[in-house]
Amino acid sequence: MKILISNDDGYQAAGIVALYEALKDIAEVEVIAPEQNNSAKSNALTLHSPLYVHRASNGFRYVNGTPADCVHIALTGLLDYRPDLVVSGINNGANMGDDTIYSGTVGAAMEGFLFGIPAIAFSQVERDWVHLQSAALKAREMVLAMHQQQTITTAPWLLNVNIPNLPLEQIGSTRLCRLGKRHAAEKVIKQQSPRGETMFWIGAAGPVMDDAEGTDFHATAQGHVAVTPLKVDLTDHANLGYWAQTVSRFSTTPV
Repeated sequence: MKILISNDDGYQAAGIVALYEALKDIAEVEVIAPEQNNSAKSNALTLHSPLYVHRASNGFRYVNGTPADCVHIALTGLLDYRPDLVVSGINNGANMGDDTIYSGTVGAAMEGFLFGIPAIAFSQVERDWVHLQSAALKAREMVLAMHQQQTITTAPWLLNVNIPNLPLEQIGSTRLCRLGKRHAAEKVIKQQSPRGETMFWIGAAGPVMDDAEGTDFHATAQGHVAVTPLKVDLTDHANLGYWAQTVSRFSTTPV
């Protein structure tokens, strides 16, 4: 099994180091990650400036770009082989509910999925890497189980996994979940720069709105590992009938 690891916290982050250490003896593992923190970069690709790849003293390779950049260039020319699995993380904080839309961790995994490779995004629920080794062991357990069950050799899939910050023996079972939902983000933070210019900081994520049973928010709050299968198709299938009628009228609307 060959695994490509990336993340959005940067190649020096504790989460990616722990993930590499947990997987390196069950697969051939390559790490290609951003040089700097790229949280909330989603699926962004760098199109108007060159990308450079360097190798760190620990053997990891790092790129002056986004998480999606790292996976994209790895799969389109940097690697001389095709990985069996793309793994992203372990992220410093949760990626649940609406967070997945913005997440660079999910973006890196999704880039692998777009190339037809199974992919997993791993995150810890709370920040600051508390009980990180437990999360790494859970990630290893999941990857190993999938390999043994030959799930990795099937059609591509994309999983979003959130692991509670608990000692290993206190982490509950794995639960299949849907994404929860947050309220709208908090207001933008407005400040004045030392030069007298107005500057803005994006506000904090909104509080949880949907944490009902069956959601990722609910499962992790109960101490369970939340696994959510994701898809890329953004089509509003449920309302295609409505829009078919609406669009059909466009050509008959007087100008």
